[in-house]
Amino acid sequence: MKKLLTLFCCIATLSAIAQHGFKADKPIFVDPIEDGAADPAIVFNRNKNKYFMFYTNRRAKTENLGGVAWVHGTKIGMASSINGAHWKYEGTCTFEGFNEIPENEITYWAPDVVYHKGLYHMYVTIVPGIFEGWYHPRFIAHYTSKNLTNWKFQSKLTLASERCIDASVFQLPNGNWRMYYNNENDNKSMYYADSPNLYDWKDCGKKVIDTRGEGAKIFQWKGTNWMIIDSWKGLSVFQSDDLEHWHIQEKRILETPGTGKDDAVKGGHADVIVQDDKAYIFYFTHPGRTPENNGIDNHNTRRSVIQIAALTYTNGVISCDRNKNVSINLNPIK
Repeated sequence: MKKLLTLFCCIATLSAIAQHGFKADKPIFVDPIEDGAADPAIVFNRNKNKYFMFYTNRRAKTENLGGVAWVHGTKIGMASSINGAHWKYEGTCTFEGFNEIPENEITYWAPDVVYHKGLYHMYVTIVPGIFEGWYHPRFIAHYTSKNLTNWKFQSKLTLASERCIDASVFQLPNGNWRMYYNNENDNKSMYYADSPNLYDWKDCGKKVIDTRGEGAKIFQWKGTNWMIIDSWKGLSVFQSDDLEHWHIQEKRILETPGTGKDDAVKGGHADVIVQDDKAYIFYFTHPGRTPENNGIDNHNTRRSVIQIAALTYTNGVISCDRNKNVSINLNPIK
């Protein structure tokens, strides 16, 4: 009888988890080495049957770095999760084949990863050096991988200027691919390029939206298309029926500081995962950048963490309550 009761309890527990999910950590991830996780991008690792998070790995802990050198010289960090609620550090990516400058002088920012026909494609921003200032060249590079850990260089993309960052790649209804990115030389405006095969890209040379911003993320939810961008005062939300004409939502999300651990500041550069009609936003914060720390530059104000919130859809408007606990149980993708 005891064994039978135990079995029933286990079944009830599994049923509750399947229905409601696991309570997500708060914050959901902190890089244990550099303490500077930002710009998350999440993809399912079909080899390991886990979700992988890729992120900019800012050097928040490193001392004696002048200016903004701490956001340069960065690797792409990795973390894994079987359910989306708890994440484990997996080290950094290995990149091979780009020989223009030594590997230890390359800065990697803001990865985006897509899976297509047995191969993973990463589009990552490269800054060719480690600099103390912001105004230096950067470009978007294409890498491929079969295991999500070791990446082979494919090409350096020719886009609208010599200062382009933050690729966001998605597939169009006709099977072709589109990349939204930030053209820093045009007042940090959004541009796009198209490709039939993920290798050959044609820059379309025109703005997508009028709003300035970076770190675009495009996703489908509730029967339509959405784009979220980091507008440096929370995240702006856009909706489109045709992926050509975008309509801005009046109210931004993640603009008002939260009350949870490391969440009492605005949210930044995010990814969105949609599953079972639910949508979860993974964003980053600089917990130490509170009003009383304005103008202070130290480990506390440099450090960044990854947070999660559930999105809500009401009468055509997306919102999220970042103070509400998130229950999540992401399913494998075949």
